[in-house]
Parts: sequence; C-alpha cells; structure tokens
Amino acid sequence: MSLNVANEVAALQRLSVKQLQARYAQAFGESTNVHNKTWLVKRIAWRLQALAEGDLSQRARERAARLANDADLRVLPPKMPRPAAHPKHSAGAALDKETVSMPVLARGRLPMPGTVISRIYKGQTFHVKVWPHGFEFGGQLYQSLSAVAKAITGQHCSGIAFFHLDKEVSQ
Repeated sequence: MSLNVANEVAALQRLSVKQLQARYAQAFGESTNVHNKTWLVKRIAWRLQALAEGDLSQRARERAARLANDADLRVLPPKMPRPAAHPKHSAGAALDKETVSMPVLARGRLPMPGTVISRIYKGQTFHVKVWPHGFEFGGQLYQSLSAVAKAITGQHCSGIAFFHLDKEVSQ
C-alpha cells in the first residue's frame, strides 16, 4: 500500500458512521444503509487500495468466475433429523434403557458411553455413568445430564455446565 493510501485508511478510523457512509458513496458511486463502522472502513479501504494499486487482473477475475460456477453452494443448511418421539418421563423416574435415546444435537458434546463423569458439589463427590441411552446416577437412569444435575442440586441447571463439560470441548 502506498503511503498516501495508508494515511487515508488511517483517517477512516476517526470518521463517524455518517461520514463513512458519505465516503462510501464517494468511493463506490452508490449509497449504503450499512451502519457497521468496521465493515464500512474495510470496504472503503479495499476500494481505495484497488483504485491506487490496481484491481484484480482479468485472469484472476475469470478464474474466480469459474470457481463460483463450479461451486455446489447451499442456500440453506441441511435439515437435522428429528429424534424419535419418546413417552414423557419425570426427571427422577427410572427409564427403560431400550426406549430412550439421547437427543441428536447433544451427542457431539457428551462423553462416550462407558465414561464416568465426576463432580464435587458441596463437599460431596458425585459419579454419573454415561450409557448409550441415558445417564446412570444413584441406581436410576436419567434421560439427560440436566435431570441428573437437578437431582443433585434440587434446582434446574444445565447438565453440561454443571459437570464442566463445556470447558473440555476444544476443536
């Protein structure tokens, strides 16, 4: 970037949103209704650099057009399959291991079946075993970790947060 363009881009940071909208109209030849200052600064800076140092080459434009035509773009994400309907159970009721399955969306954040989750709460250590179709605690099978957390604390709370599973996930 040439020194002149660098100074102009630095000056954009000090402008108000209204002033940036006017500068956008000047740079692009059309007005905008965007009120996001960061976006306006980036777009105007790009345009100033393109005008000062040259835009994309014709070859690069053609390549981008070919890539865009070849792309299999989705307008909407695929629909998630709905979990099968299950009979209603109370949070503390024992559940039949054969009839209950974990919700589809929760599977990615939960430990593998067979894992024992431990949590110290008010000086006591609580252990929960993960099954393919629920969570075993105190000799009972619960449908969700939140139901186990409610049985332990006496109040509703997120099971993922209660057992600190949200902090262990990193990708």
